[in-house]
Parts: sequence; structure tokens; C-alpha cells
Amino acid sequence: MLEPEGQKAEQLKGYIEKSDNIVFFGGAGVSTESGIPDFRSIDGLYHMKYQYPPETILSHTFFLRNIKEFYRFYRDKMLCLNAEPNITHKKLAQLEQRGKLKAIITQNIDGLHQKAGSKQVYELHGSIFRNYCTECGKYYDIEVVTKSEEIPHCNCGGVIKPDVVLYEEALDEQVMKEAVELIKNAQVLIIGGTSLSVYPAAGLIRYYQGDKLVLINKSVTPYDRDVDLLMNAGLGEIFSQL
Repeated sequence: MLEPEGQKAEQLKGYIEKSDNIVFFGGAGVSTESGIPDFRSIDGLYHMKYQYPPETILSHTFFLRNIKEFYRFYRDKMLCLNAEPNITHKKLAQLEQRGKLKAIITQNIDGLHQKAGSKQVYELHGSIFRNYCTECGKYYDIEVVTKSEEIPHCNCGGVIKPDVVLYEEALDEQVMKEAVELIKNAQVLIIGGTSLSVYPAAGLIRYYQGDKLVLINKSVTPYDRDVDLLMNAGLGEIFSQL
């Protein structure tokens, strides 16, 4: 006889088989099994190395006032370039290839969904692989950050900033608009690896009008009572059964 989570995985498999209009909405928990820590829980030792908490360093104000320290933290903690896609990334890419999954909406900036082969990825918080000049707007790839020391500069002399959404910054309006439409029109919405506490991204869930709302997260979320299928488990545990 299947354990409760195994039974639920079978139920999820049934939802997937019956639909070709699935959207996946994911957070930090998608990538933790690839060795990328949720920066809110970064090793508890950052205060020995950094004078400020991550939420302060990763803010728009801090970037403007202390770019050198921002980049020291950013290179050290946010650029996990050796990380590889895990079973969840790979299974989602397969579901897209099978014509089941319409899109992935992610709060992550690590590019692992694309590395796994997913094509329709909407990055709410940007990507470490895109960077731009704050003066002329010219775009650069990640090497401008990895190969420069301290503060990367554009040919025009402007400071280069990662194309990631920092605290105090607004999300990209076009990406948000497309994410709303995808969620609004999805038949099945699978939410995974997010506590649904980071707004405005978490507010997107309110637009869902479909048949089956699935939530996979280790910890409790504000939406636990509102879903059709709740699994308090790691994503890898569930997706390895699909």
C-alpha cells in the first residue's frame, strides 16, 4: 500500500495525464536540491563575513550606496554557477516537451530551468545571466561580473547592474502581465517550493480560476486550506515519482 505522499503523487500524476494546460509556479525550494540555498537562510554565518543581513545588501538603496560591498556578497552567495538542474527541473522540462506544461513562472534567478531544457520560463525576479549598464542600458552576459574585480563598468563608464529584482524595486510589468494571463487561463496550477509570502509574486495565485490547484511545500503556507491537493514534502520526493 502506498504511503500518503505516494498516494498524492499518484493523484498528481492523474491530474497531469488529463491536462495539456498546466502551469508551474516555483520558488527557492525548487533549487535547494541543486545546492542553491534560499538566501534567507544563508548558512547563519554571513554575519561573520558581512556587516549586514542579506535583505539589506540585496536592496536598491544598498546597491546605490555601497556597490563594492553589494558585489562582494553577490559574487560570493548569489552566483551558483556550478549548480546543475535537479529532478524537478528535469521533469518539468519533460512535461513541456510532452505538450503538458504551458509555462514555468519562477521566483528564482539561477537559470536552472533553462539549463534543464525548459523553453517557456517567466522569471519574475530576473536572472543572474543578464546584466545591464545603468547609464546607457547596454546588456552584458554573466562574464562581465565574473571576470571583473569589484565593480563592473560599461564601455561608456557606467556601472553595470545585474538584471535581478532587488528589494525596493518593482517587478517587470510585462513579465507580470504574462504570468497573470498564464495563471488565469491554466487548467492545472502546480505551486512548488515557495512559502507564498513574497509579494507581489505570491499575489499572482489569486488570479487562478482553473480546476486543480496543487501545492507542494515543506512548510506551511497561507494557501494550504485553499488547494485541491496539498503535499508537505520536498519537490524531489514528489517529482521523482512522476
